[in-house]
Amino acid sequence: MTARACKVLIIGGGPGGYVAAIRAGQLGFDTVLVEEGAVGGTCLNVGCIPSKALIHTAEVFSDASALAFDNPFGITSAAPQIDLARAVAWKDGIVSRLTGGVATLLRKARVNVLQGRAQIMDGKTVEVMATDGTVETLRCENLVIATGARAQTIPTLPFGGDILSSTEVLALETVPKRLCVVGGGYIGLEIGTAMAKLGAQVTIVEAAPQLLPLYDGDLIKPVARRLAALNVQVLTAARAQNYADGQLEVMVGETRELIAADKVLVTVGRGPNIDGFGLETLGLDRNGRYLAVDGHCRTSMRGVYAVGDVTGEPMLAHRAMAQGDLVARVIAGEPVVWDKRAMPAVCFTDPEIVVVGQLPTQAGNADVAVFPFAGNGRAMTRDRDDGFLRIVFTRESGLVLGIHAVGAGVSEMAGQFALALEMGATLTDIAATIQAHPTQSEAVQEAALKGLGMALHI
Repeated sequence: MTARACKVLIIGGGPGGYVAAIRAGQLGFDTVLVEEGAVGGTCLNVGCIPSKALIHTAEVFSDASALAFDNPFGITSAAPQIDLARAVAWKDGIVSRLTGGVATLLRKARVNVLQGRAQIMDGKTVEVMATDGTVETLRCENLVIATGARAQTIPTLPFGGDILSSTEVLALETVPKRLCVVGGGYIGLEIGTAMAKLGAQVTIVEAAPQLLPLYDGDLIKPVARRLAALNVQVLTAARAQNYADGQLEVMVGETRELIAADKVLVTVGRGPNIDGFGLETLGLDRNGRYLAVDGHCRTSMRGVYAVGDVTGEPMLAHRAMAQGDLVARVIAGEPVVWDKRAMPAVCFTDPEIVVVGQLPTQAGNADVAVFPFAGNGRAMTRDRDDGFLRIVFTRESGLVLGIHAVGAGVSEMAGQFALALEMGATLTDIAATIQAHPTQSEAVQEAALKGLGMALHI
């Protein structure tokens, strides 16, 4: 057993952990990052990036399939075939490039990366068992917990065999003929939609009265219509029970139904990784099941910080990254605090959904201005003019409280929405900002003009 000391020790190499490590290294701190798997965490390896690769593959296949039939573009093509194993290999190549890039950035920042499992002994001491069985003891001045989250399961539907988590489904090499998705949140809808486009017969089972229960019905309607067009069966107010002999038992109200399924994907949320590595010995304060942190990402123990999914909702990679950067600066003594006004949330469904800021139901007496993409030239030329853009604002000052959109490709506008809220923009500010023509971004200006009673194209 060897021992060493360092200024900053980070457990977990996901988005929050590796960003904290890079920034700490750039600030000149002796930094050690401990990661049991590959750097990049769930997001880069088995989450955000792989799922978007699958979604893109499904979109390309769906578009190509549509060309085999009568279409408005005048294009004639044969029906395509999908080699999912090859698509998975392409996805794995992207993951490898990104994780390799993160490793390079860590080396450039002079971060010492230890491949192994951490065991917390106290707030200043961590033992790391490397993959070769050797054990190293680390003493640190500052400890950062960035261990992320894992997929939650249902007791009657444990992962294994034909019951999959979002990790296993992204590694399938053949498209299941019949897929049942338990959970109608963003993960279930993203993967379920992609599989439907690839040819699977998909059923979605959601316990809440509607899909994506955190959002309002107006945002969800275009997604529900698209699911219907893809022949996806949606069961709401329904609870999955058991799976046996290729059938999933579901209770819809008081009615028992059996759904034929070759694979069952369980996406009922994620829980924090806070056990199994000695964290309980620190006795840190909790906020429910998550680690409680203040505006500097400090836990209840001096010198111990936490970032990312272990600190609670929203469980978003970009939130974790921002916290990771903040923690390193706090350790450096910089006068920084978590004061973010906007946290973009994107559902890569079809059509996509972007939510930044307050929903109408959260904004009290605020007003709402909506511009439909049916009035947007760029959306029409893409043959995807479903959906709309919406601004929530206060009538007195015109201050923008939220910007939301549902439509094809709207994820790329999330940054513009967030910037407007962070800068404290008003309707007048947005209406006076020229948007390029023809782009879908024109809908931002159009919605603002409508809110001011000066609409041009509606």
